[in-house]
Amino acid sequence: MGELLLCEVTCENWRAALQLAVLPEQQRFISEHTPIVAIALAKAYIRPNGLTWTPFAFYHAEEMIGFTALSYESHSQQNYWLYHFFIDYRYQGRGYGKQALQAFLQFIQAQYTQCEAVQLTVHPHNYRAQSLYRNGGFRPTGLELAGEPVYKFTFST
Repeated sequence: MGELLLCEVTCENWRAALQLAVLPEQQRFISEHTPIVAIALAKAYIRPNGLTWTPFAFYHAEEMIGFTALSYESHSQQNYWLYHFFIDYRYQGRGYGKQALQAFLQFIQAQYTQCEAVQLTVHPHNYRAQSLYRNGGFRPTGLELAGEPVYKFTFST
């Protein structure tokens, strides 16, 4: 399959990122609005809750195949969040989701050395994503945010 590359969305690739999408029936699991990437780019500018938002694209070879956003509080050890994680509908079902999640966590551990944990929320009916996150080392916390269960990945020390 080859390794995935995680790259920040910048002025060079944002238009390509806007073309990424999920199947219509999956949209409600990722974002209330489309295109999903536009929402994440707006959050990077607006910075909801005073957090820094950094959008990332996943590449396989030269092809952009997925997207996510990292939201975090500078100098924090626990306030890191994974948002809008998805693989484009044209590339789903090939194992890229698992590989992208692992690449993202490795990137966080290498680039944000103070980070001890990453959290995310997942739509309560998105069973495929829940399975992906559990298999990737995320655990349910028992908490909810905006009606969605919170999952947490803790880096081993």
